[in-house]
Amino acid sequence: MSEVLTTPATTDVRAWLLGLQQRITNAITAIDGTPFHEDVWHKAPGEPLQGDGITRILEGGPVFERAGCGFSHVRGPKLPPSATQHRPELAGAPFEAMGVSLVFHPRNPYVPTVHMNVRMLSAAHPGEAPMAWFGGGMDLTPYYGYAEDAVHFHTVCRDALEPFGPDKYPRFKRWCDEYFFLKHRNEPRGIGGIFFDDFAEGGVANGFALLRAVGDAFLQAYLPIVERRRALPYGEREREFQLYRRGRYVEFNLVWDRGTHFGLQSGGRTESILLSMPPLAAWSYERREAPGTPEAALYRDFLTPRDWV
Repeated sequence: MSEVLTTPATTDVRAWLLGLQQRITNAITAIDGTPFHEDVWHKAPGEPLQGDGITRILEGGPVFERAGCGFSHVRGPKLPPSATQHRPELAGAPFEAMGVSLVFHPRNPYVPTVHMNVRMLSAAHPGEAPMAWFGGGMDLTPYYGYAEDAVHFHTVCRDALEPFGPDKYPRFKRWCDEYFFLKHRNEPRGIGGIFFDDFAEGGVANGFALLRAVGDAFLQAYLPIVERRRALPYGEREREFQLYRRGRYVEFNLVWDRGTHFGLQSGGRTESILLSMPPLAAWSYERREAPGTPEAALYRDFLTPRDWV
């Protein structure tokens, strides 16, 4: 099947994705001082998926309690339901998927958790030309909100998309707000960012260019926030709230995230799929934050969709 679906375009996308993973993990190591553990994996013949990947994980660092950044390139005989929501004509078709996905969980509660994903999928029924599309984005999940951080993050996202038309940022920002929403809690996961899926407008070249713009903007969007907040003093109260809010992150990833569902439904590598999980999280029964506290301000001022730029 790989002979049918793999094209020069997918070869270029793979090379760029591998370079992106390397650039990002190098930058995080430079900040944290801790090297990533690298796990190079291959899917054995006879497994539901074929392909390979590189999982890089940093755990127990002074800045990042857990930081996972994975590259994968897999092929399978049957596109799973989570990937055919908007392309029902490709249900059950052989497919190829590649991408870089990361989630960084900082140690300091004043540094927000961040997620970024960029990916390309292609699929075709036997005898048909393959169809390719792109998806991804980035979003920020603070535990203690700072307006200047939210404005910075969204400004970088907006500027990255500007060359592709003035409609892209408001459209992808709204998509992000709607996607990263815990329906069973009736609350957003964080302050959003940008998100897009099933993107094929303008052909493969345009889709790849937009993908590169998003991926290349990630470090500019996140690292200045890390540098501003990493040394702020905190205590047990802030740590407890961080772990409680991390529980919401776990809930979203396991209950609603299409990427997690795609990986598990298609027979992906479970350890790599779940690298987004935090090392520690907590839950409390019907917890309520006292009015006037910084914790209550997160819900009031930040966990509500709003225009930041």
